[in-house]
Amino acid sequence: MDPQSTYDRIAGHFSKTREYAWPEVESFLEGRRVDRALDVGCGNGRHTELLADRAERAVGIDISRGLLREAVRRSREREFDDRVGFVHGDAAALPIAGDAVDLAVYVATLHHLSPRAARLRSLDELARVLRPGGVALVSAWSTAHDRFDRESGFDTTVDWTLPGGETVPRYYHVYDPEEFEEDLAASDLRVDDVDVSSGNCYGVVRASGTRTRRSDG
Repeated sequence: MDPQSTYDRIAGHFSKTREYAWPEVESFLEGRRVDRALDVGCGNGRHTELLADRAERAVGIDISRGLLREAVRRSREREFDDRVGFVHGDAAALPIAGDAVDLAVYVATLHHLSPRAARLRSLDELARVLRPGGVALVSAWSTAHDRFDRESGFDTTVDWTLPGGETVPRYYHVYDPEEFEEDLAASDLRVDDVDVSSGNCYGVVRASGTRTRRSDG
Protein backbone atom coordinates (compact mmCIF):
# COMPACT_ATOMS: atom_id res chain seq x y z
CA MET A 1 0.00 0.00 0.00
CA ASP A 2 2.07 2.85 -1.39
CA PRO A 3 1.41 6.24 0.29
CA GLN A 4 2.39 8.10 -2.88
CA SER A 5 -0.18 6.42 -5.14
CA THR A 6 -2.78 6.44 -2.36
CA TYR A 7 -2.59 10.17 -1.78
CA ASP A 8 -2.18 10.99 -5.46
CA ARG A 9 -5.50 9.21 -5.96
CA ILE A 10 -7.37 11.12 -3.25
CA ALA A 11 -5.43 14.42 -3.29
CA GLY A 12 -8.15 16.74 -4.58
CA HIS A 13 -10.91 15.48 -2.33
CA PHE A 14 -8.60 15.11 0.65
CA SER A 15 -7.43 18.72 0.30
CA LYS A 16 -10.99 20.03 0.36
CA THR A 17 -11.48 18.46 3.80
CA ARG A 18 -8.20 19.81 5.19
CA GLU A 19 -8.71 23.55 5.00
CA TYR A 20 -7.71 24.55 8.53
CA ALA A 21 -4.56 24.14 10.59
CA TRP A 22 -4.62 22.04 13.73
CA PRO A 23 -4.93 24.06 16.98
CA GLU A 24 -1.99 22.11 18.44
CA VAL A 25 0.23 23.27 15.58
CA GLU A 26 -0.95 26.85 15.99
CA SER A 27 -0.13 26.70 19.71
CA PHE A 28 3.30 25.21 19.06
CA LEU A 29 4.17 27.95 16.56
CA GLU A 30 2.83 30.84 18.62
CA GLY A 31 5.49 33.47 19.26
CA ARG A 32 8.19 31.78 17.18
CA ARG A 33 10.20 33.68 14.53
CA VAL A 34 12.93 31.93 12.55
CA ASP A 35 14.98 32.05 9.37
CA ARG A 36 14.18 28.65 7.83
CA ALA A 37 11.20 26.34 8.49
CA LEU A 38 10.18 22.91 7.22
CA ASP A 39 6.85 21.10 6.91
CA VAL A 40 7.42 17.33 6.55
CA GLY A 41 4.41 15.64 4.97
CA CYS A 42 2.96 19.01 4.08
CA GLY A 43 -0.16 17.74 2.31
CA ASN A 44 -2.10 20.69 0.91
CA GLY A 45 0.14 23.23 2.66
CA ARG A 46 -2.19 24.29 5.45
CA HIS A 47 0.62 24.15 8.02
CA THR A 48 3.26 25.38 5.58
CA GLU A 49 1.17 28.54 5.41
CA LEU A 50 1.54 29.01 9.17
CA LEU A 51 5.29 28.45 8.89
CA ALA A 52 5.52 31.02 6.10
CA ASP A 53 4.13 33.61 8.52
CA ARG A 54 6.89 32.81 11.01
CA ALA A 55 9.94 32.27 8.82
CA GLU A 56 11.88 34.11 6.16
CA ARG A 57 11.51 30.97 4.05
CA ALA A 58 9.44 27.80 4.48
CA VAL A 59 9.66 24.52 2.60
CA GLY A 60 6.96 21.86 2.37
CA ILE A 61 7.87 18.28 1.46
CA ASP A 62 5.47 15.51 0.52
CA ILE A 63 5.63 12.11 -1.20
CA SER A 64 2.43 12.84 -3.14
CA ARG A 65 2.78 15.00 -6.23
CA GLY A 66 -0.99 15.39 -6.25
CA LEU A 67 -0.95 16.94 -2.79
CA LEU A 68 2.00 19.14 -3.75
CA ARG A 69 -0.07 20.52 -6.62
CA GLU A 70 -2.82 21.28 -4.10
CA ALA A 71 -0.26 23.02 -1.87
CA VAL A 72 1.05 25.16 -4.72
CA ARG A 73 -2.51 26.12 -5.64
CA ARG A 74 -3.28 27.07 -2.05
CA SER A 75 -0.11 29.16 -1.75
CA ARG A 76 -1.03 31.14 -4.85
CA GLU A 77 -4.67 31.63 -3.91
CA ARG A 78 -3.77 32.74 -0.38
CA GLU A 79 -0.75 34.75 -1.56
CA PHE A 80 2.05 33.19 0.45
CA ASP A 81 3.77 31.62 -2.56
CA ASP A 82 6.60 34.17 -2.45
CA ARG A 83 7.72 32.79 0.94
CA VAL A 84 7.52 29.04 0.33
CA GLY A 85 8.85 26.25 -1.82
CA PHE A 86 7.32 22.80 -2.26
CA VAL A 87 9.50 19.75 -2.90
CA HIS A 88 8.74 16.14 -3.75
CA GLY A 89 10.44 13.88 -1.24
CA ASP A 90 10.32 11.01 1.23
CA ALA A 91 10.15 11.69 4.97
CA ALA A 92 12.67 8.88 5.52
CA ALA A 93 15.20 10.47 3.13
CA LEU A 94 14.62 14.22 3.26
CA PRO A 95 16.05 16.18 0.29
CA ILE A 96 17.33 18.85 2.69
CA ALA A 97 20.88 19.65 3.78
CA GLY A 98 21.92 18.91 7.35
CA ASP A 99 21.55 21.64 9.99
CA ALA A 100 19.40 23.64 7.57
CA VAL A 101 16.19 24.49 9.43
CA ASP A 102 15.33 26.22 12.70
CA LEU A 103 11.74 25.08 13.01
CA ALA A 104 9.77 22.10 11.69
CA VAL A 105 6.43 20.40 11.89
CA TYR A 106 6.05 16.69 11.10
CA VAL A 107 2.37 16.03 11.69
CA ALA A 108 -0.06 13.34 10.52
CA THR A 109 2.62 11.61 8.44
CA LEU A 110 4.83 9.42 10.63
CA HIS A 111 1.99 6.92 11.09
CA HIS A 112 1.84 6.26 7.33
CA LEU A 113 5.40 4.88 7.18
CA SER A 114 6.15 1.16 7.37
CA PRO A 115 7.99 -0.70 8.82
CA ARG A 116 9.16 0.72 12.15
CA ALA A 117 12.69 1.11 10.75
CA ALA A 118 11.35 3.59 8.20
CA ARG A 119 9.61 5.57 10.94
CA LEU A 120 12.83 5.71 12.96
CA ARG A 121 14.83 6.75 9.88
CA SER A 122 12.39 9.59 9.30
CA LEU A 123 12.85 10.78 12.88
CA ASP A 124 16.64 10.60 12.43
CA GLU A 125 16.26 12.61 9.23
CA LEU A 126 14.32 15.27 11.11
CA ALA A 127 17.16 15.43 13.64
CA ARG A 128 19.71 15.68 10.83
CA VAL A 129 18.12 18.72 9.19
CA LEU A 130 17.46 20.65 12.42
CA ARG A 131 20.05 23.26 13.30
CA PRO A 132 21.50 23.33 16.82
CA GLY A 133 18.78 24.94 18.90
CA GLY A 134 16.12 24.09 16.31
CA VAL A 135 12.81 22.66 17.46
CA ALA A 136 10.09 20.52 15.87
CA LEU A 137 6.62 19.17 16.55
CA VAL A 138 5.96 15.50 15.68
CA SER A 139 2.52 13.89 15.76
CA ALA A 140 0.94 10.50 15.06
CA TRP A 141 -2.42 8.83 15.52
CA SER A 142 -2.84 7.30 18.96
CA THR A 143 -4.74 4.44 20.56
CA ALA A 144 -6.25 7.21 22.70
CA HIS A 145 -8.44 8.15 19.71
CA ASP A 146 -12.13 7.47 20.27
CA ARG A 147 -12.35 5.25 17.19
CA PHE A 148 -9.95 2.68 18.65
CA ASP A 149 -10.42 0.21 21.49
CA ARG A 150 -6.84 -0.95 21.84
CA GLU A 151 -4.15 -0.33 24.41
CA SER A 152 -1.06 -1.35 22.39
CA GLY A 153 0.11 0.11 19.09
CA PHE A 154 -0.98 -1.71 15.94
CA ASP A 155 -1.03 -1.61 12.14
CA THR A 156 -4.30 -1.06 10.33
CA THR A 157 -5.91 0.41 7.24
CA VAL A 158 -8.41 3.25 7.20
CA ASP A 159 -10.49 3.73 4.07
CA TRP A 160 -10.89 7.11 2.39
CA THR A 161 -14.24 7.38 0.60
CA LEU A 162 -14.25 9.41 -2.59
CA PRO A 163 -17.34 11.10 -4.05
CA GLY A 164 -19.24 8.34 -5.80
CA GLY A 165 -18.41 5.77 -3.14
CA GLU A 166 -14.99 4.44 -4.18
CA THR A 167 -12.87 3.57 -1.15
CA VAL A 168 -9.09 3.92 -1.06
CA PRO A 169 -7.32 2.10 1.81
CA ARG A 170 -4.61 4.01 3.71
CA TYR A 171 -2.00 2.34 5.90
CA TYR A 172 -1.63 3.54 9.49
CA HIS A 173 0.53 2.52 12.37
CA VAL A 174 -1.50 3.62 15.37
CA TYR A 175 0.82 4.36 18.28
CA ASP A 176 0.14 3.82 21.91
CA PRO A 177 1.54 6.82 23.83
CA GLU A 178 4.34 4.88 25.50
CA GLU A 179 5.46 3.39 22.18
CA PHE A 180 5.45 6.85 20.58
CA GLU A 181 7.69 8.21 23.30
CA GLU A 182 9.98 5.19 22.98
CA ASP A 183 10.40 5.72 19.22
CA LEU A 184 11.22 9.38 19.72
CA ALA A 185 13.78 8.41 22.37
CA ALA A 186 15.28 5.73 20.10
CA SER A 187 15.95 8.32 17.38
CA ASP A 188 18.54 11.08 17.11
CA LEU A 189 16.02 13.52 18.57
CA ARG A 190 15.99 14.91 22.08
CA VAL A 191 12.51 14.89 23.57
CA ASP A 192 11.37 18.05 25.34
CA ASP A 193 7.75 17.08 25.90
CA VAL A 194 5.19 14.43 24.94
CA ASP A 195 1.43 14.82 25.17
CA VAL A 196 -1.82 13.36 23.85
CA SER A 197 -4.47 15.66 22.38
CA SER A 198 -7.51 15.05 20.17
CA GLY A 199 -6.56 11.42 19.63
CA ASN A 200 -2.99 12.16 18.57
CA CYS A 201 0.39 11.79 20.23
CA TYR A 202 2.52 14.94 20.08
CA GLY A 203 6.20 15.35 20.78
CA VAL A 204 8.20 18.57 20.98
CA VAL A 205 11.72 17.58 19.97
CA ARG A 206 15.19 18.90 19.14
CA ALA A 207 18.28 17.42 17.54
CA SER A 208 20.30 15.56 20.16
CA GLY A 209 23.66 16.11 18.46
CA THR A 210 24.12 12.33 18.07
CA ARG A 211 23.87 10.74 14.65
CA THR A 212 22.84 7.11 14.17
CA ARG A 213 23.18 5.18 10.93
CA ARG A 214 20.23 2.82 10.56
CA SER A 215 19.94 -0.17 8.27
CA ASP A 216 16.71 -1.43 6.74
CA GLY A 217 14.70 -3.76 8.89
